[in-house]
Amino acid sequence: MEVNVSTESIESVLKSEDKFRKNHEILFYRRQRDKAVSQYFTSYETFVLTDGGASLELCERDSQDRLSLQIRATQNGTIRVSIDELQLVKPRYQVSDVLVGELRYEPLRVEWKKEDCVCLTWGLGQYQLLAFFSPFKLEISCAGEEIVTLNPGNKLCFETLQDPASRSSSNSSEGDENCCGLWKETFRQFEDIKANGPSSVGLDLSLHGFNHTYGVPEHADTLLLKDTSVSEAYRLYNLDVFGYEINSRLGLYGSVPLLLAHKPERTAGVFWLNSSETLVDVKYNTEQNEDEDEPPGKKSRISPRTDVRWISESGTIDCFILLGPTPAQVFSQYAQLTGYQALPPLFSLGNHQCRWNYEDEADVKAVDAGFDLHGIPYDVIWLDIEHTDGKRYFTWDSKRFPNPAELQHHLMKKKRKLVVISDPHIKMDPDWSIYCEAKKGGHFVKNREGFDFEGTCWPGESCYLDFSSSKTRLWYARQFSLSKYEGSTESLFVWNDMNEPSVFNGPEQTMPKDALHHGGWEHRELHNLYGFYQHMATFEGLLTRSGGTERPFILTRSFFAGSQRLGAIWTGDNVATWEYLKISIPMLLSLSLTGIQFCGADVGGFVQDPDPELLVRWYQAGALQPFFRAHSAKMTKRREPWLFGEEVTSAIRSAVQDRYCLLPYWYTLFHQAHTAALPPIRPLWVEFPKDTSTFAVENQYMIGGALLVCPVTDPGVTEVKVLLPGSNELWYDTNTSEVHKGARSLDVPVTLTTVLVFQRGGTVVPRRTACGSCTADLQHYTITLTVALDIKGKADGFLYLDDGHSFNYRDQMQFCLRRFSMQAGRLVNSCANDKGLFVSDDKVETVVILGLKSVKRKPKLKSGAKRTSVMFEFDKKRGVLTLSGLELEICKDWEIII
Repeated sequence: MEVNVSTESIESVLKSEDKFRKNHEILFYRRQRDKAVSQYFTSYETFVLTDGGASLELCERDSQDRLSLQIRATQNGTIRVSIDELQLVKPRYQVSDVLVGELRYEPLRVEWKKEDCVCLTWGLGQYQLLAFFSPFKLEISCAGEEIVTLNPGNKLCFETLQDPASRSSSNSSEGDENCCGLWKETFRQFEDIKANGPSSVGLDLSLHGFNHTYGVPEHADTLLLKDTSVSEAYRLYNLDVFGYEINSRLGLYGSVPLLLAHKPERTAGVFWLNSSETLVDVKYNTEQNEDEDEPPGKKSRISPRTDVRWISESGTIDCFILLGPTPAQVFSQYAQLTGYQALPPLFSLGNHQCRWNYEDEADVKAVDAGFDLHGIPYDVIWLDIEHTDGKRYFTWDSKRFPNPAELQHHLMKKKRKLVVISDPHIKMDPDWSIYCEAKKGGHFVKNREGFDFEGTCWPGESCYLDFSSSKTRLWYARQFSLSKYEGSTESLFVWNDMNEPSVFNGPEQTMPKDALHHGGWEHRELHNLYGFYQHMATFEGLLTRSGGTERPFILTRSFFAGSQRLGAIWTGDNVATWEYLKISIPMLLSLSLTGIQFCGADVGGFVQDPDPELLVRWYQAGALQPFFRAHSAKMTKRREPWLFGEEVTSAIRSAVQDRYCLLPYWYTLFHQAHTAALPPIRPLWVEFPKDTSTFAVENQYMIGGALLVCPVTDPGVTEVKVLLPGSNELWYDTNTSEVHKGARSLDVPVTLTTVLVFQRGGTVVPRRTACGSCTADLQHYTITLTVALDIKGKADGFLYLDDGHSFNYRDQMQFCLRRFSMQAGRLVNSCANDKGLFVSDDKVETVVILGLKSVKRKPKLKSGAKRTSVMFEFDKKRGVLTLSGLELEICKDWEIII
């Protein structure tokens, strides 16, 4: 029998004041926080040095619990510190499938040893690690600068697994055990039985000289991490949080346990590879240090320090220290561990239109026609759960969507795509072949008694696929084949939702921690990996569907470290208020810093109805973010861009068209993310690492290294203050071409149509001269180069091109990377990677040079043996030289002489 959740009950199902745990209700966290310091010690006698690193045995002074410590140094400036039990009652869960390839380790050398310490070095000797024996502590330095200390406060805590048979001999009573959550705990009406007893792990560390930290998404909070000694800890536990509270450390849909620390001289990172529920405490310290060299009465030095404590419910300690020293090197070090951002198909960088739900085929075609009628480009229209037959994924409602393949072909004629939703819960229907196949194949998560776990979600009673099993992932991937998925075509792409996983009648609206996965692992061990594994299975499905030739596009709501390899994410069920528009910027910047670089927020807000001004401002902001999708809930009023009057439609049209014209630059940035891990959107401090005024800025950011943007996120404003960093920088207003010096704040007047974008001096930005109706039309339009000169009259930039959809760029070197460099009055187009074999018909038609003081002679074009005059116009007042009618081939070298 079908049991659907009614529309009227949706908000009551999803939102509850007391649904989610606060810190004091998380018992393993409380045990670790309340525990006295642990005295672990070791000795040189247990020290073993091999080609792969060094190992030591740790012993806890009171309990005599013994641990195995491994220290390994990778070849890219990363230290890996791993701690596990020395004598195992049973293996502890270790995260797999997140790290990419085999890590290559450098040999460690013993520099010196003392009775209570050993000094290890590696590389060229610039790195040094001191291992102190009693109490145990690790200090890591680079070039004599102490960067991080592990276990400085002796808070290493490792609850060793116990044989349940030995529990009866414990001195503590069953009541005391349950109160502490050792073997069983309850939350609201839910009971969690812990088959292995207490298993939490925790470690503290100090980051020396740092008082700015970032990362550990996903939270609806500030970019700069808060001091949690006066607030809740940052919780990493993937949850379905409808209309989430902002300025909160509650875990949301995804988790990336990567923290970045920055100071003017160095950026460092800490990656905590653990997929169980994790809490992160941050405490900023400023100590007064007496300097013996200073004269009496002289004020003592200030030595900032950030203390960080990681506490996880289970698993092992597997901690990577990324030593930088630059932001770009930290991004690269992390990507070499977990993978680079997937290069998305070009269409997915366009405008996406989604609603829960477009009602039927006629509705989809009408919305599609509306974009053409109003001249607003878009690439993808989306269908939510109501497109299916009773919430059975991989099916179609025969009344609403009787001809899905024809609908897709209708969109394909316009070179547009369709995306449909596929959630991890499977309706319990014995007459449905997919449910029967999954049940027969053993593809469902089990409950603690070993039967298929049953929970409630959109279809009613459901079972949940066990994506942690490679066998299940393979089975699921096959469901996307064109022969299996009736009504699908090669232009159909996928949206993974509700994959935290969301279980309406479960504890904290998710799966019980004592549910069982493949291999007998409890759900608590790998909870934060669940969505990652569904994303992986979907990626493999679309990849296999094309025979491995076409780049998949998949959006997922739940994610983990490494999800960047698989596709895009968004920030979930936000609300149509100015506060949510404002918080979306630091949320996306935090994701970008931690590798999840193809990210966006629902434009307009998912729930509630935005007023026209908010909708315009959200479109303007969304058009300047990596993933650009308008989305709204079925309880809201329709909000296609043409429903609010011509003034609103015009402003939205302008923002979307500007996005499309800028796509050559966006695509080039994603190539850089894919190859060098540089995030397409970046906090200001990434580009200006020594400028302390940028360290806490979160209302504006950089798109690549060239464009500074400051979205308008307040209602009714007529002026916005913009920080232009860098004392030696020039900034050009892209609306007026007016130039401003850096290291100042600027008050800029704004109207409803104003989008604040400044181009940095010293950069070249490629744009299309027009955009057409979708990304496929871009190739019909020529390219304009905007050259913004720095104070020395120089500029530099790149353009990346390929076919926009296949893996030929990788498998057959079918790509083109061009460099544009201006210096001493010469603009040169040259090849930036001679391995690229892609030949493009694209041409540069216009070059705009900003910041010229004068033009002393007629510009000349040099291409091969030819010298050709150029049409030009010079605006002396604005310092803008425009060269037009060029028709210069992108893939051939040429030079313009001013």
